[in-house]
Amino acid sequence: MVDRPESPAHETQWRAAGDRIQTLLDSCATSGPAAHDRAQQLVREVVGLYGAGLQRIMAQVGPQLAERLATDDLVASLLLVHGLHPHDVRRRVGDALDRVRPYLGSHGGDVELVEVADGTARLRFQGSCKSCPSSAVTLELAVQDAIRAAAPEIDEIEVVTAEHTDVIPAQSLLAHLHPDGGTEWHPVPELADLAPGEVAGFLVADATVLACRVDEQLLAYRDRCPVCDDTLAGAQLHRKLLQCPRCGTEFDVTQAGAGPGCHLEPLPLLTRDGALSVALPREVLGASA
Repeated sequence: MVDRPESPAHETQWRAAGDRIQTLLDSCATSGPAAHDRAQQLVREVVGLYGAGLQRIMAQVGPQLAERLATDDLVASLLLVHGLHPHDVRRRVGDALDRVRPYLGSHGGDVELVEVADGTARLRFQGSCKSCPSSAVTLELAVQDAIRAAAPEIDEIEVVTAEHTDVIPAQSLLAHLHPDGGTEWHPVPELADLAPGEVAGFLVADATVLACRVDEQLLAYRDRCPVCDDTLAGAQLHRKLLQCPRCGTEFDVTQAGAGPGCHLEPLPLLTRDGALSVALPREVLGASA
């Protein structure tokens, strides 16, 4: 599930600040090693200065204000950089999973945090993600994105099997399911304008994405009916059932697009860098080219 984004457009800029700084530092390298070293030293001095100021501020605030600051994306990211975030890594990972849990549930799955140790978060997926490859990719992408934003010190995200005997690196599973190159995220803020019960198609990087809203749940699927192998253009939504206008098959969009012995292909739809974005497997992009 994705709520309508409330962040103003300018908030998308600060998340890219680190990339812009790194680009500027790289450009300094063309002037020689000495210039590059001076530029890096300047950045370290500025970061250290602001870190010292943040440390003094956090020492003066009470628990309630610290909690409020920790929920602000920009402030939380700065606190993480300087090691001043009031929550430990397990709490932050748990909170990240809680934020995406409604979205996972809308795709017929759930996730359990098994443990956080030595820079590794171990998870156990439940529901449709255990048997549906496309749902597995959808859920794992959503979870990875949330955890890495909330806990950048996490180096590995591992998926534990039901028997708890084997560990499957999440990135390896994604690469296995999409061996031709993985997934690309694309901002589509206009999806947030869909009204409850509305269905619409959106052209995203030359691929057609079908999106719909069920109450407050905003969901996205690949524009292809698995029964008649045709477009879903013109499909109608009846409560939570999406009906293919060509073959008449109905799919439950709140349960990973489940139909009679088949399913639609759900696409990850999350707010990233302040903008509502959809993740498209490169195989979908290639097929649409």
